[in-house]
Amino acid sequence: MQEKTIAIIDLGSNSARLVVEKLKSDGSYRELYRVKEDTRLSKGMGESLLLQEEQIDKTLAVLKDYQEKIRLYSVDATYGITTAAVRTAKNQADFLKRVKEEVGLNLRVLTGEEEAHYDFLGVLASLPDESSAVILDTGGASVELIPYRNRQAEVELSLPFGAVNLSEKYQLADKVAKEAVQAACQQITAAYEKQPFIKNNQGQPVILLGGANRSLAKMAEKKGWTKQGQKSLHGLFLSGSRVEQIFSEIAQMDRKEREHLAGLEKSRADIIVSGLLPVLNLVRAIQAPKVIFSESGVREGLIFELIQKEFKLS
Repeated sequence: MQEKTIAIIDLGSNSARLVVEKLKSDGSYRELYRVKEDTRLSKGMGESLLLQEEQIDKTLAVLKDYQEKIRLYSVDATYGITTAAVRTAKNQADFLKRVKEEVGLNLRVLTGEEEAHYDFLGVLASLPDESSAVILDTGGASVELIPYRNRQAEVELSLPFGAVNLSEKYQLADKVAKEAVQAACQQITAAYEKQPFIKNNQGQPVILLGGANRSLAKMAEKKGWTKQGQKSLHGLFLSGSRVEQIFSEIAQMDRKEREHLAGLEKSRADIIVSGLLPVLNLVRAIQAPKVIFSESGVREGLIFELIQKEFKLS
């Protein structure tokens, strides 16, 4: 059986991930290695849309470490992708140049539509029973939305808000003011209401991707709300009313209280309120009866595409 070993470095707005995968000609693949580091690359960008030097240095250190890890495997090819923070950064060219010179990595900057498309491919391949839904991927500086019916996407789009930039803009990191949450909800709702798919997808389930949504799944699991015989978070589901309940609880806590919340990574305590606002408002907008958690997204979508191309699969 033909095989190919690849590495994917996925540099997001909040974290960087490395996976090493063995691709097989029958369309399957096996994970050999996985690691994640929080880099907060989009931290402090604000309205200037400039990547900050401290975050750049931290990110470069992580990428160098990833390159060292990749050398431990007989990798045939390395693919580097990056998303919203770098996509919108005014100093994008300088950053990409430094990554090339200091790390030896060419990063492909995905457009919002490409990111959404890979999310869609990843979900279709890993949740085949969900023939119609609305996919929401919440990142640090953007959200991707893909409503689809009968396994056909209606639209693949990206909106420029996420866990990190919402937290900074509305000061949602520590003790949260109700007025601040309301203002953030107004921004998100206004962006959603402009999209025709909202009216056409009332009552559809929402499939959730991204770190903030994984945290939601873990918190729900700790509460015993997702006992569905699953060995992983992938495929777990939660009612829309439970999403409201968890958000209401965490919004009343300060940062230190959230740091000790069962199921929540300490490093996400300052961005979890903002990170859950996109799903909270989407559930309200389409009256979603439930949310379904997916651990397959952009990287898995890219793997799916690479397998199709490499082994000429239809």
